[in-house]
Amino acid sequence: MSQTNEHIRSYYAHSANPAPQRQRLQGSHQADVCVVGAGYTGLSTALHLAEAGFKVIVLEGARVGWGASGRNGGQIVNSYSRDMDVIEARHGKDAARKLGAMAFEGGRIIRERIAKYDIQCDLKDGNVFAAFTQKQLDELEAKKRLWEQFGHTGIEMIDKPGMARIVNSDQYVGALLDHWGGHIHPLNLALGEAAAFESLGGQIFEQSAVIDIVRGDKAVVKTAQGQVSARFVVVAGNAYLGDLIPKLAEKTLPCGTQVVTTEPLAPELARSLLPGGNCVEDCNFLLDYYRLTADNRLLYGGGTVYGARDPGEIERLIRPKMVNTFPQLKDTKIEFTWTGNFSLTLTRLPQVGRIDSNIYYSQGCSGHGVTYTHLAGRIMSEAIRGQSERFDAFANLPHYPFPGGRLFRVQMLTLGAWWYGMRDRLGL
Repeated sequence: MSQTNEHIRSYYAHSANPAPQRQRLQGSHQADVCVVGAGYTGLSTALHLAEAGFKVIVLEGARVGWGASGRNGGQIVNSYSRDMDVIEARHGKDAARKLGAMAFEGGRIIRERIAKYDIQCDLKDGNVFAAFTQKQLDELEAKKRLWEQFGHTGIEMIDKPGMARIVNSDQYVGALLDHWGGHIHPLNLALGEAAAFESLGGQIFEQSAVIDIVRGDKAVVKTAQGQVSARFVVVAGNAYLGDLIPKLAEKTLPCGTQVVTTEPLAPELARSLLPGGNCVEDCNFLLDYYRLTADNRLLYGGGTVYGARDPGEIERLIRPKMVNTFPQLKDTKIEFTWTGNFSLTLTRLPQVGRIDSNIYYSQGCSGHGVTYTHLAGRIMSEAIRGQSERFDAFANLPHYPFPGGRLFRVQMLTLGAWWYGMRDRLGL
């Protein structure tokens, strides 16, 4: 986990709700459960367990929400990076049925948390999948039929004329509007969940990077200045886990996305860009995504890289995409630029499992982390409480390592990004 002290300079950090500076872990502590990582996966698990009466300690290497949970596009996107038809084809009908029953739960958990704990994070309903081509639109029609088979009743197709009420851009031929999706201020959601956990007696230690986990009936989680003995450990570092557990690190690839945020726009201009107030992602393999913030900025992100980028390069990469979508913003100043890593798996499905009988992990959201991580926290808390059926539905999926080690994984990502970018440009 990272030793960086503070949040990166992002729009989210700039507009974050007040939050306390939490102490480092020092000395020896006891807990029922020790959670490694204070992002969505760790916070969701910790909050579910605290609600069930467990004594939980969360250890964070930097600040609450420092990683992907505080840097992402803020879009509540349902299902998984590979949908139920792919799951059925690869892993069978039973796996598709079980995972399909949970595919829309993450978004519901987010809304439950916001309502129950009065979390101020600019929740707005509705996300849009926008199609450039008829082929993409046909695929969205198929997605609608598939999701309806699994109980989703809040989706509608948007034709070309109907796009005028969604987005003021002429490049799309239609879209799928998911009323159960939406968008939030992601860092403020994480901060609110952390405060909710602490209100139930939970403890979070920041600047407390975990350096070792000693396995045993009671595991011992060690930092530079302290340790926690716990009956159960939850490993929730995801793309920022590093080499703490090498067998997990070899099965995922941290890769990054770039995000920019404009200066505040005039309210009339902001409303004209996205009249419905929805967030949008396109249907390309290397997709772009965008939305309006609560203070009328356009937040625009996309692309896939390995590692961070400097601010000037981020603007050089993203501004042309933004202006292509909204030419009216060609002279608009970009005020914030940042990158953040997410964790990719070979199958593009999450990896969930146990090490020994008492160390649980979830990783590899593959771009669907905002909703999936909240579901992951619930199913891991269920398993720790002895109800493992839903946990096992994910744990039974194969978890393949990336071949060739870390260097070759980076080369694979670079080659893959080039290939999919070429397919996008050719409309394949």
